[in-house]
Amino acid sequence: MKKILVLGPGCPKCEKLKNDVETAAKELGIEYELTKIGDINEMMKYGVMTTPALVVDGEVKVVGKVPSVDELKKMLA
Repeated sequence: MKKILVLGPGCPKCEKLKNDVETAAKELGIEYELTKIGDINEMMKYGVMTTPALVVDGEVKVVGKVPSVDELKKMLA
């Protein structure tokens, strides 16, 4: 099971990333656990200073942008 984190305070871009990640994971048919983190101290543990950010299995994949669903699929596969 993939552990996916979306880091961000809840801005529209953060919500879009969360929704697009769910779409990509469902289209791939993978098992996943998605958590949204808005706490700045938790985000800093990943070295993230710009949001939104995506962390997959402990590895930061994206910072400061919202990739397309196809790009997200590649990151999750």
